[in-house]
Amino acid sequence: MKTIRLLLTENIDNLGIVGDVVSVKSGYARNYLVPRGLATQPTDGNVKRLAERRAQVEQELREHRSAQEAIFAKFEGYEVTIQRSANEQGVLFGGVSQHDIAETLRAEGFGVDDRVVRIGEQIKRLDSYEIPIVLAADLKTQIKLWVVSDKPAEELGASDDTEEAVASSAAGTDTKEE
Repeated sequence: MKTIRLLLTENIDNLGIVGDVVSVKSGYARNYLVPRGLATQPTDGNVKRLAERRAQVEQELREHRSAQEAIFAKFEGYEVTIQRSANEQGVLFGGVSQHDIAETLRAEGFGVDDRVVRIGEQIKRLDSYEIPIVLAADLKTQIKLWVVSDKPAEELGASDDTEEAVASSAAGTDTKEE
């Protein structure tokens, strides 16, 4: 595979920041980076022209990093509760998604994107969960999520007793048939 060297004119996730000279496959450069104006040839003039912009971007990245570290410190031992409708067995009628958790965190004052909440698939049951939060490659933590019913506990308890009574009467009926 042929690679070429380019000078980045914008920040590209998982590749580099403004002013970085990177080696990329020719197809990626030809089909994506250059047509969108995200990269150019690494000439001395272009490097000097982007030096000031690079300094600004580095300052912004430092500020962003300090903000992430502040948020990371607040997540230590943090717990969040989400109420959802569920049936008597504790299965949710909807589900709790990554977006729902991030929305709840934003409502509680955390400035986080949906993508920092890392759950594999929707949560479908009432329970407590350890939810991974990844702010950066080296800023990973977990929060405790409680998914609780929106019904009062008495209603759930009464329905459990009714369920047991129905099960025992059904069992009694089966023995009479034999």
